[in-house]
Parts: sequence; C-alpha cells; structure tokens
Amino acid sequence: MDPAALRAQFPVFESVAYLNAGTCGPLPAAALRAAADSGLRAAEQGRGKDYFDQMFDVRARLREVYAGVVGGRPEEIALTTATSDGMAQVLRGLGLGRGDEVLTADDEHPGLLGPLAAAGAQLGIDVRTVPLAEIAGAVTSRTRLVACSHVSWFTGALAPVELAEVGRDVPVLLDGAQGAGAIPVAVRELGCAFYCAGGQKWLCGPVGTGLLWVHPDWRERLAVATPTYLNLSSPGAGLDATPWPDARALDAPALSNEALEAAAAAHDVLAEAGWSAVQERAVGLAETFAARLRSMGRTVTPRGDSTLVSWEQEGAEAAATRLAAAGIVVRNLPGSDRLRASVGAWNDESDLERLLRAL
Repeated sequence: MDPAALRAQFPVFESVAYLNAGTCGPLPAAALRAAADSGLRAAEQGRGKDYFDQMFDVRARLREVYAGVVGGRPEEIALTTATSDGMAQVLRGLGLGRGDEVLTADDEHPGLLGPLAAAGAQLGIDVRTVPLAEIAGAVTSRTRLVACSHVSWFTGALAPVELAEVGRDVPVLLDGAQGAGAIPVAVRELGCAFYCAGGQKWLCGPVGTGLLWVHPDWRERLAVATPTYLNLSSPGAGLDATPWPDARALDAPALSNEALEAAAAAHDVLAEAGWSAVQERAVGLAETFAARLRSMGRTVTPRGDSTLVSWEQEGAEAAATRLAAAGIVVRNLPGSDRLRASVGAWNDESDLERLLRAL
C-alpha cells in the first residue's frame, strides 16, 4: 500500500488533521463523484425503470462488498441506515418479553443503549450491565441475548474472545461500529448471531448507510417487524406477499441511489489499497500515538489492538473545540474528561505530531 496515495484520495487532509473516523470517516473524492453522477443521471434521465434497475444493481453490489468486509455472504447482509438501525431491528425481531434478560456492557454507546432502554420500557425486558471484559462470564440462565460492542467506542478495548463460546448457547449481538473496516472481522469466528455497523465510519461512506449481518441459523427466528415494498419477495401478491427468505427482508426501506453509490465508491478506495494493509497501518499508527501520549505523561485509557485512543484531558469538551479551531479534529467523550483520537491508514505522522504539539 502507498500511504501517501491513499491519503491523497481524501480532500480533508489538504488542511485538516482529521482523527475522527470513529464518528464519521473522511469522505474520499470518489464517493462525492459517485453520488453526484448518480444524482445527475436521475435529474437528466428521470427516475423510471432504468433508475430502479440501477438501484437494484448497486444494492446487490454493496451487499457483496459489505459481506466481504465482515467475512459473511451477500445473502446474510441487510442494508441499513446506521449501526443502531440494525440493532433495533434485532431487538424488535427476537420476540423478547417481560422478564427476559439482555446483558450488555457498562460503557456502551447510546446507539445501543437507546434501543435497549426502549425495549425495556415497551417489552418489559431486564437490562443488566457489567464491564465489557467480564461480559462472557456474566451470562446466566435468564440471559436471552448478549448485546455489546465488538470494539468499545469509549476505550478501544475489544470484546472478550470467550464470547464465541457464549454464542453457542445464547445469541450475541455485536455493535461493530468501531470494528467493520477498522480491524479484521470474521463474523463466524466471533461466534455472534448478529453484527451491525455503519457505513459512515471506518468504511468512509455517507451518513445513512450501514449493514446488519444475520447468521443463517437466526434469519428465520428473527421476525421482520416492519416489512415494506423492497423487503417483499413478491410485492404484487398483496396481503399474501411474504418477505424475502434472506437478509433482504431486513433492508432499510428508503436508501437513495446517491448514498448507495457513494458507499460503494468509498469501499473501493479502501479495497484497492488493500484491506489488510489499511487495517494493519491504522492499528500500528494508533499504538504509536498511544505510546507517544504515555511518554508525555498522559494517562491513556487501557485499550486493545484497535484504531481508537482515548486519554484523560482536563476540560475535554473545551479542548476539543480549541483543537478544531486549529484544524485538528478529535472528539471529547461525554460524561468524562477524556479526548478520543480515531487513527486511520489515511493519517500520517504529521497528523499525530500536530495533535501532540497542540496538546
């Protein structure tokens, strides 16, 4: 991989030290061109049969490339609007009820906590929290679902490998927002039943794209809560219409061609650089940055082999604002005095040095 060539694909780096892919990845110019071309075709040619043929084609292609990113098969991938969209689909479709326990980690993202809180209020489920490192050993006979991050958004720590054993008896739902694209993902080796991710983070696509992987053993056990036109195998059958037998039954109902084309183009930029090289470089740069912080006497939050680095920073919210004004984009972590840098293969040592000097 040529790091400089990859970096040149992203216009933001012409002026900004951008270290915030954990929120939204940098957009490559190719994604913007793909979205513009798609919109222009629709404007000039109208949105008739050709438009819908293109929509089905790009949906099929994005399903295929997303499957490659997480180690699944295209028929196991539902196209969603966000990580939390997929997680909400799972929580709605599992048939959970009063007294059923869902086990989660105590530092989860609101994108998971929100659907869990809603399920608690609406379905009467019990949500129990434990530290992520202890979650595999906290499963009980009452646990109907384990729902947690593959990579913690707060610390960069990885879910314990013991979850693969848990998944043989209790379904595991992994929030892969900080996993897919950032580090190697092989869903079957993880032992999960469901894996959700957003297209806008480490896949560098537009907001409003994402994926839900469903293990084939769980597809028919997961009810389709709100099937719409594109979720039905034969829409013309009226009230007798049934959902697709594969993950298409869980697709989000309205994903624009422009967003889908942009997401596919963004994927291709990274795939052409080589996923293994992209992920290895990102993880290595993140560890280099963490080591530099420690050498400066900063307290780095314990982390795993990931692309996220968080550290203690007095007045973190004000510090993030000050850094942004200086053209350095990181984020503060709410409810704590911590900053977080998201380090990607598109970053280089100059970004790290710029941030370190500013600190």
